[in-house]
Amino acid sequence: MNKFLISALALFSLNSTLAFAEDQPAEALLLQMNEASQHLNYELSYILIKKNSIDPLLYRHASQGDQQFAHLVYLSGPIREVIRRGNEVSYIEPGVEPFTIESSTMVAPTIPMLTSNVTELGRYYDFVKVGRAREAGTACQVVRVVPKDGLRYSYILWVDEASKLPLRADLVDRDGEVLEQYRTISYAISDKLAQAMQGLNDVELPEVLTLPKGNLTESFWQVSWKPEGFEPKELNRYRMAITERLVESQMFSDGLFSFSVYISDSDNHSLKGQLVRQGRRTLHSVVKGNNEISVVGDIPPATAQRIAQSVTFVQPAALSTEATKP
Repeated sequence: MNKFLISALALFSLNSTLAFAEDQPAEALLLQMNEASQHLNYELSYILIKKNSIDPLLYRHASQGDQQFAHLVYLSGPIREVIRRGNEVSYIEPGVEPFTIESSTMVAPTIPMLTSNVTELGRYYDFVKVGRAREAGTACQVVRVVPKDGLRYSYILWVDEASKLPLRADLVDRDGEVLEQYRTISYAISDKLAQAMQGLNDVELPEVLTLPKGNLTESFWQVSWKPEGFEPKELNRYRMAITERLVESQMFSDGLFSFSVYISDSDNHSLKGQLVRQGRRTLHSVVKGNNEISVVGDIPPATAQRIAQSVTFVQPAALSTEATKP
């Protein structure tokens, strides 16, 4: 009788937990996912599937007091690693001198939305729960992250019901085509990882680089239209290493996706009206007067075209003329 009672109570508890998980709002679940991703000590072994490649990766994260550690390793091909120690991120890649920058975000193929501001993203995206499924052998809640304006890509996330860690993410375009997949094969949660990753403090890594800030405060061109929420970052001017071509560029980000606009003088080699999408990345180039406009980023082709068409010039001067000004 006691065994039967205990089994019944366990079953009732399990059903109650699942019912609560299903009734939980999508935004609340994503906030829990964000919290778990940044404060649990865990290891994810996953693959990144693109159209023409599959990359196996290992991501470890540990939180020790106010300091966070993260380590991403590519498991095939040349040695590639990204290491985060607090507010410093080091990059080790073949053919490039290892370097460290001051940042709390890794520019690397980590599972999306690990550190995103979910509340801020809620201004531009709808969060919709679409049911339950299994991933990496465990029960997950499935959530769609859909742009309210239809001008960007979507994500479908599989969130572990127990740990709240993201175990899968599909990048989807407006037609429902999957452009990329992050799929966890196995994972582990253990406080022993915190002790092990503290050893990263003893690893000799490159000194922190002092990155130059944007060298321009204003220019002779501006982007007149962009999807709501894409905020401009630093404006830069530089010469291309091989061609010596003078270029101005500015990046825009909404906290989930980003794109950059490049302006240069047009010439016989300018790409007129080129529109190319490879996976998540779109490139669109057009010539207006004496200037070539290129939009490159993680946005749909139609959005890239509209951004490029919106670029206006305050004055008709070419970039080379601007460069001669004091």
